[in-house]
Amino acid sequence: MGDLRNNLHTGRWIQSKIYFGKLWRIFMNERDWKGLPLSAAIALLVASVMGTSLFTNMERLKAGSFAMVCVCIWNGFFNSIQMVCRERAIIKREHRAGLHITAYIGAHMMYQAIMCLLQVVISISIYKWYGITFPAESVVTGNFVLDFGITLWVITYSADMMALMISCIVKTTTAAMTVMPFMLIIQLIFAGIIFTFSSGPAVILEKMTISHWGTVAICSIADYNDLTSHALFSALYQFRSVPEIQSIVDYIQRTEIRYKMDVLAARSMQNSLYEGSVSNVLQCWGVILLIGAVSITIGTLCLELIDLDKR
Repeated sequence: MGDLRNNLHTGRWIQSKIYFGKLWRIFMNERDWKGLPLSAAIALLVASVMGTSLFTNMERLKAGSFAMVCVCIWNGFFNSIQMVCRERAIIKREHRAGLHITAYIGAHMMYQAIMCLLQVVISISIYKWYGITFPAESVVTGNFVLDFGITLWVITYSADMMALMISCIVKTTTAAMTVMPFMLIIQLIFAGIIFTFSSGPAVILEKMTISHWGTVAICSIADYNDLTSHALFSALYQFRSVPEIQSIVDYIQRTEIRYKMDVLAARSMQNSLYEGSVSNVLQCWGVILLIGAVSITIGTLCLELIDLDKR
């Protein structure tokens, strides 16, 4: 902190650069980099559960998209949930000596942007190494991997900013780790995948979650509505223990009826929410980034009041 104390009365940009350098020194010297191998392990675990045919039908895509969004939110939360509160006493002392809170938060935003990018690159590399087949094209840039990477980064970074907000509000790392599971549960429940909502406050809360818009974004860039569905055949297949139904299942699998059933089921499951258009994907990205921007704004305003701490 010595360099910072000598520059407390300098501009915000200088202070941001000093703090940014401090964060990288912590990354290298205090092993904050250990979060990157953990990201790889989580991505590998999810890939092994999803399988290589993630983008081949509606059911797999929807479930897999939700799983990957959960990975991103998990990474983002753990990146910064303790970053501010663990040095709150230092921040308070430096703020009274001239530290700009916006410069401090700005340094964290730049640092976390890079961390999130590294995690996304690692995750996509794991998915490709595992053998998941990606679509060749996408709607925004034309390159699916690029659109997919941007989507994962937007989700991870916004979750990171939400966790940074929590870290700015609470006063101890224990409190931060207590709040985090509740934030994760909200993201899981109100994503619109495990549970669906049609009315009431739950619909409003769903529209405010990163998980909801993240899942919609991945399904949209992967052309959810253009895929087939195994729902109809799967419903029949589960009763194959009945000899008569087993014979029907065998017949369906030997003919083109199976494909026709998949197409018919897909038509009934198409959802305008997952429209594969540029405007829809950009809307998802925009809402997710807006959630992150609102979160970090609230966190900054709360940290500006650090001088009121009684400790």
